Amino acid sequence: MIRTPEPKLRPPVRMNPTPKATVSEIRAALERSLAPSALEVRDDSARHAGHAGARSGGHYQVEVVSAAFAGRTRLERHRMVYQALEPLMNRGIHALNITARAPQDAEQPAI
Repeated sequence: MIRTPEPKLRPPVRMNPTPKATVSEIRAALERSLAPSALEVRDDSARHAGHAGARSGGHYQVEVVSAAFAGRTRLERHRMVYQALEPLMNRGIHALNITARAPQDAEQPAI
């Protein structure tokens, strides 16, 4: 009887083309760019498990207070946050919930 060698099986390939950005990477990028007086970054990804977009990256909440936001509109503030995080946006940030306030606005509740 002739024996043929058994084919070698490869381990399954996991489809995760974009590694998820970490809270510490997001925090560091915002600190470098905006020098915030207060900053909170939360990974909310677990609340969105099963959501179609969750496969392409994480869901994060960012609350930032920075003097750089003084005199800026809400849209301008959000653009500043996105600009600071731009290198990470293609690295697994799917959704970003932003609260961006100037120090004088920090005493007021977020809308």
